[in-house]
Amino acid sequence: MRSEYTNPVIRQLRDHLVGQAAGDQQIAQADVAERLLGELDPDETYSCGYLCTRLSGRPQPYPALSITGRDACRDLQLFVEDLSEAAGLEAEKAGEPVFTLDDLSRELNVSTKTISRWRRHGLVGRRFLFDGRKRVGFLKSSVERFVRQNKRRVQRASQFSQLTDAQREQIVAMARQLAEEGQSAAQVAAAVAEKTDRSVETIRYVLRQHDRAHPERA
Repeated sequence: MRSEYTNPVIRQLRDHLVGQAAGDQQIAQADVAERLLGELDPDETYSCGYLCTRLSGRPQPYPALSITGRDACRDLQLFVEDLSEAAGLEAEKAGEPVFTLDDLSRELNVSTKTISRWRRHGLVGRRFLFDGRKRVGFLKSSVERFVRQNKRRVQRASQFSQLTDAQREQIVAMARQLAEEGQSAAQVAAAVAEKTDRSVETIRYVLRQHDRAHPERA
């Protein structure tokens, strides 16, 4: 079970469900939490009472606490993963396709590190039994929701992963030459995108990645 919850009341509800609810109820509660997560705005603030009433389905007095949408989303992701781990559901009995980390990497043409990073941006993972071992998996519906809400992020990462090391080096060299000629960052990205037949977002992403990895040669 995870301990890094921001909201102690959501963690307490997790503890109650893990300790007393049956497996099918735990899965049902995880589904409720994921639906709620999909409705939250990271930039809004929510009351503890609202969130816990939505999760439990029962209006009850809760402490007068509030939480940012961003922290609430993170807590709900932990909530879903913890309940699914407690339920111990076999992946083939999930009722829909389940992707492993490697499966999803191939499906979306991105690295497994990118998938792990997307989990910090709202991609919901659950724990399933794969051949008797508990591992993180991703419901097809969870993936579809994330892709729908993060089209540009997913497209950019996919395009980036399709580039070879030589192509990335070529982009950096072209950008450096144009910058030395006095062109602005926006002009550089647009010019390199046109010459390489890549999106401007992909060029910017390649250059940012290069600068982070090689600050001395940014």
